[in-house]
Amino acid sequence: MALFSFAPERLSLYRAHLSELSRLAAPTMVQRGGVLTMSVVDTIMVGNFSTEQLAFQAIGHVPYAFVMLFLLGGIMGQLVVTSNAFGAGEHHACGAAWRRGIPYAFGLGCLGLVFCVFGGPVLSLTGQSDELALEGGRVSIVLGIALPFLLMTVAGGYFLEGIKRPLPGMIVMIMANLLNVLANWMLVFGVGPFPAMGAVGSAIATATVWTFQALLINLYIWHLRDGESFGIRLRVADTWRSFWQGGKRQRELGYAAGASMGTENAAFSIMQLMAGLMGPVALAAYAVTFNAFAVAFMVSIGIGTATAVRVGFYYGQRDKDQMAVAGWTGLVFNLFVMTLLGLVLISFAEPIARAYGDDAELILLAAGMIAFIALVLPLDTVQTVMASALRGMGETWVPTGFHLISYFVIMVPLAWYLGLYLERGPIGLLEAFLVASVFSAAVISLRFRYLSARGGAGGLANMSNPPT
Repeated sequence: MALFSFAPERLSLYRAHLSELSRLAAPTMVQRGGVLTMSVVDTIMVGNFSTEQLAFQAIGHVPYAFVMLFLLGGIMGQLVVTSNAFGAGEHHACGAAWRRGIPYAFGLGCLGLVFCVFGGPVLSLTGQSDELALEGGRVSIVLGIALPFLLMTVAGGYFLEGIKRPLPGMIVMIMANLLNVLANWMLVFGVGPFPAMGAVGSAIATATVWTFQALLINLYIWHLRDGESFGIRLRVADTWRSFWQGGKRQRELGYAAGASMGTENAAFSIMQLMAGLMGPVALAAYAVTFNAFAVAFMVSIGIGTATAVRVGFYYGQRDKDQMAVAGWTGLVFNLFVMTLLGLVLISFAEPIARAYGDDAELILLAAGMIAFIALVLPLDTVQTVMASALRGMGETWVPTGFHLISYFVIMVPLAWYLGLYLERGPIGLLEAFLVASVFSAAVISLRFRYLSARGGAGGLANMSNPPT
């Protein structure tokens, strides 16, 4: 099939796909963007409290974010399995994926907490100062407590998105953001009976908000009016009897997605550690820059999630042509949205930087970095959407291999060379990011074109029995 055709019937098909994608992606984008909006609020609050506390917060997020991305990817199989089953009309398989996904998410989160407990020693091993390692370690531990509830929230959201009902997750996220503003104000600055706790106070607010979300969204699923048709409330014995064996495909997809997201985040954690070696101002500027970038990036994650659902739905229906169109529609829509957001970042780079505090040196450096990274945004998010589309059609480890090459073979060594060896500072780190993004976007898009022509991972033969 040609990539694009301008015949009237094809244009009508593209419009129909764009309309459905937009309907699904809009609340998903708000929900994913809301995750980073909470992070932005955290950073702004702490930055206005003190630049020193902002550095503690930034370095404390390194071990937490490192393990979090592995674990978030680890439960992504639930989204793919749910959308495949929904497309195939197997609604009970959707409910089974949710029943497996919630305890699995909680267990993975507890493993992540164990890692975060050792965040301080890990930071010391990377060469950070004693003060940064100590204070960052305290932040890491509190954030680790939030991990089981964060993953349970996302698992519930994946179920709703997989059955094309993302609106409740969006509403819960909006409520959580309002709660987060209040909790940060009280705990960072110290209001009423609460002492001023700076970065640690912000981390406590995060843990509180994710616990609230996990309870609310999964209680909503438990009380769905048509929950019986999805098999939401099967007996506990039935759930546990099929938990491990029935979730094999779900876990396999999660292993690959977790390795992919974790690999990418590990590379950026190394970049953040490089920024830490450049001094507190460089580290704080790096944190501000990627905080602004991440909000736009999470919008792209929402588009990618919607694209994975659309591709996965047609993969479940065994419709090769519609599956391909769904993927390319997601790519074009993402490029349009990310280009607009990039222009916003360029236009408001300095006001964005000023929102994080009044340190003149920090504002100058961060504003330039925000303007630069806005140029990277459309290119980097191509690989996000295309990797999601690949997983929607059953692809597992190939995107992980591409991410490993892009970020560890290309970006990290180049970042060290440009940023530290040539002493280009944090701008050198961003230049390395640009090069890696171009490579990753190209190879993953070509992989999608190849697989969509074959009918997905395993080819047409595998489409006759899509994994659920």
